[in-house]
Amino acid sequence: MSAAAFALSLLLQAQPATEAPAPPPAEAAAPSADALTVGDKSETAPQAEGQPWPAGVPHDDYQLVAWCYGMLRGYLDLHDEVMPEVTRIETTFRPPGRKLSDDLKVYADMQKVGKSQLKQFQAALTAAEKASLRPINTLGAAAVAKGHAVWEAAPTVTKARLAQEWMSWALPARCETTAKTLKERATLLGAGLKVNAEEEEPKADAPAEAAKDAPPETASAPPPGDAPAPDAEKLPADQPPAEKPN
Repeated sequence: MSAAAFALSLLLQAQPATEAPAPPPAEAAAPSADALTVGDKSETAPQAEGQPWPAGVPHDDYQLVAWCYGMLRGYLDLHDEVMPEVTRIETTFRPPGRKLSDDLKVYADMQKVGKSQLKQFQAALTAAEKASLRPINTLGAAAVAKGHAVWEAAPTVTKARLAQEWMSWALPARCETTAKTLKERATLLGAGLKVNAEEEEPKADAPAEAAKDAPPETASAPPPGDAPAPDAEKLPADQPPAEKPN
């Protein structure tokens, strides 16, 4: 980057953001790279289903869902901080024919939906971690932190600008679809690994069961030449013992 371009970038970053009216929730978009710090602000990743993606978003399904979890968690965590400014903006810039209470209720509903989505993402991540043959939770934790960092506003961002970004934000559509696919695939893989483990595990009670089912052994008769002579004491009193041949 040339010195002139670098100086221009510093000048643009130092300029305060204007407090323009917030767009309606129907025109929601991902956080602006001008207002929030996410990796390289000069680049944007390919769009997915109409949602612009910041640079550096993981393409691996597991890490992508973890990134979405962190980003959504950051959005939910900002609720109490930005709501006073959101209320001021909604009160100042009123669209005709709409009640303030109805517009503010939208943000409460988004909190409920967001918490439900967090549970879906967590379930998908847990299923993937259980089905993985190697530990991947450290990769997931790093992706969560990276997604959460999307909401770390730069020092020059005003409360009004942050509130506007928060009001207009919507979760990228790819997050939910990828989480659903990840959980389904991980569940099938985990079931297959469990079946294989059960088939390879030896059964400790197999010999005992075989012995239990075996037919009873019959006593074999001794050879004729080795048959014992009758016991004289057990013969009748009127029967003399047999004489041995000469």
